Amino acid sequence: MKARILIADDHELVRDGLRGVLVAHGDWEICAEAVDGREAVERARELRPDVAILDYSMPQLNGLEATRQICAAVPETEVLILTMHDSESLVREVLAAGARGFILKSDARRVLVQAVESLLRHRPFFTEHVSELLLQGYLGPDGIKGRGPLTPRERQIVQLVTEGRSSKEIARLLNLSVKTVETHRANVLHKLGLESVTDLVRYAVRNKIIEA
Repeated sequence: MKARILIADDHELVRDGLRGVLVAHGDWEICAEAVDGREAVERARELRPDVAILDYSMPQLNGLEATRQICAAVPETEVLILTMHDSESLVREVLAAGARGFILKSDARRVLVQAVESLLRHRPFFTEHVSELLLQGYLGPDGIKGRGPLTPRERQIVQLVTEGRSSKEIARLLNLSVKTVETHRANVLHKLGLESVTDLVRYAVRNKIIEA
């Protein structure tokens, strides 16, 4: 029986490229394709693929949230995240969401088959570069264990704050109290060792939370 793979990316050229690499492997088949995160979750729930390959940056639902929902609904499906970005915080967040593999789009042609083979054996897959990022993030710049990655909620707060939203707006968007939002803001600054929103903007740009 062939292994069944779901591909989700909002760019047709990327989906075509991934499909071309994967179908050359005789024991695999593409059971579905999706153009956004919401459709990816729907197809995964319906078809229960062995592996779901998700672009991190998708409309409707990004790869992080799609991963979280797929892993909750179809725990037997292994998730591989495909992205152009390689920040340590992003890698940690997709792992926390349940993904077991993470590769850069620039590496896909070279390592995609190897990554899928690994996930089909229920083993995680990271390139050497991504493994080094994780180690550096764990140890920190001085070789000391860091304070840990942002939680999904903290990352939401960072994105909204650095987009210029007020605490009142954020509270309304996330259905939180203003006091809770302010607490999250203070905790994020403390966790990251930052002192101002300007510092937070620089952090958000550097870690691909917002675009420069």
